[in-house]
Amino acid sequence: MHKKKDNVFITGHRHPDTDSIASAIAYAHLKQELGVPAVACRLGGLNDETAYLLERFNLDKPVFLKDARASLDEIEMDQPITISLNASIKDAMDLIARNNRSLAVVDDRQRLIGMVTISNLAHIAMGDTAHTIDLLKRTPVSNIVRAIDGELVYESKTFDFNGKTSIATIAESKLKYYELKNRLVIIGDDIESQCEAIRKGAAALVTVWTEKISEEVIQLAKEFDCTIIKSTHGSMNTSRYLLFAPNVREVMTTELVYFNRNEFVDEVGRKMLETRFRAYPVVDDHDRLFGFVSRYHILNSHSKKLILVDHNEASQSVEGIETAEVLEIIDHHRIGDLSTNKPIYFRNEIIGSTASIITKMYQEHEIEIPKNIAAILLSALVSDTLNLKSPTTTPQDHIIAKKLEDISGLDRFEFAQEMYEATSNFKNKSYQEIINQDIKKFYLSNQEVMVSQVVIYHFEELDTIIDAFENEMDLFVERYNLDLLVVVFTSVVDNGSIVLASGKLENAVREAFPGEDRSFLENVVSRKNQIIPRLSTAISKYVG
Repeated sequence: MHKKKDNVFITGHRHPDTDSIASAIAYAHLKQELGVPAVACRLGGLNDETAYLLERFNLDKPVFLKDARASLDEIEMDQPITISLNASIKDAMDLIARNNRSLAVVDDRQRLIGMVTISNLAHIAMGDTAHTIDLLKRTPVSNIVRAIDGELVYESKTFDFNGKTSIATIAESKLKYYELKNRLVIIGDDIESQCEAIRKGAAALVTVWTEKISEEVIQLAKEFDCTIIKSTHGSMNTSRYLLFAPNVREVMTTELVYFNRNEFVDEVGRKMLETRFRAYPVVDDHDRLFGFVSRYHILNSHSKKLILVDHNEASQSVEGIETAEVLEIIDHHRIGDLSTNKPIYFRNEIIGSTASIITKMYQEHEIEIPKNIAAILLSALVSDTLNLKSPTTTPQDHIIAKKLEDISGLDRFEFAQEMYEATSNFKNKSYQEIINQDIKKFYLSNQEVMVSQVVIYHFEELDTIIDAFENEMDLFVERYNLDLLVVVFTSVVDNGSIVLASGKLENAVREAFPGEDRSFLENVVSRKNQIIPRLSTAISKYVG
């Protein structure tokens, strides 16, 4: 069984589109078939198209990956050793002796309450008498019995123990000079002395070297309400173990430094520098104990292992990407700015979609593509190439699309119309949601540019919103401090786009796409091959 720390996270870009999600799902399945513990991930919410497709083909939504940094629950740590709040100090000593580790004190729901360390126990052994007496007077009979490995012969109705202990030696004077009222009396196998101790008001008798308690003593104990315990040890060990009968709650540390399992390893390491504990408890979101982490675990931890699909730029990738171990990149976009510490498998092809590359990889590994995986891969190919009309489409895409049609049982043309009609309307969406559903950030000539592409079925859908939408674009630029925001509305039926722009570089967009504002740009449908190259050239001239 793979541990979470071994997982390889496969993720597309921020503001994921169908190609990004489908590629992560399909490649994770392929990796799993090859024996890799891969997990499909996403870096944001699903757009309507992708959500519709996952539901239609009964596929799970990929896991949301918030950060590339490793969290505590993804590294090796010590299994917790726990003890009940009502356990005795002797129980704690036995556990620590066997495991040489600190103990976590938990309640009946396994929630962390405190810690018991060797230093806590040393304080008991080396503390003064007054402190010991104070602890013992609050100690229940059951703890005393367990601490001395004893046998409870008779338990009084009221255990009025003052915490003081007397070891009654056998002498000519018997117990004449002993003050035994409300004390625990350690006594030998002498019936007369046992009876005298009971009459003197002892709270409990603890007998040593005693095979059997006489009936006379038991009856007298009942009369005077005195507990009787038979110890399996001699006087010295009985008195020594008695010190460890109090509950661990009396000695545990409650001012704890602890961490949540979701905290990042690097942040935990910095916090550890402020303290000097050997180990720190780790809890879940309900304060239930999860494990113990030490500096050793932090120093020996490993970064998250990532495979990037459908992108290769840091600005489009997961937060903390610089701390992760990137194993592979599978993409069909331009080469970006990501760098790695060692060589990796980097596959970048001139092809219509990343889904096309993933399909080829199934074939290369001779792994059969499941029907629903083939359907989502076809969906991504259709979505990214506008049903193979985009100039990014290659002859390979046509061959791959036919193969995926055969496996999935879908007709590409009927399915494309169904998909676009089901997901291209603007109902129940805010303008910001429309902008964000498929947006990417670029740095062109050192200018911060975001380009959103919105695929619609008919341009008629724009007629009632376009004026208010441009106002929202202005607010978006101001809110995110952008140099330029471009929103490209692309129609599948009309095979072209309308380009809107906002920001200080708006004139560069007019230069890149000459014509009147809001004019239809026939055959302009590809952000990657048509929009970005033209923008890059125009912005370079404009800024220069």
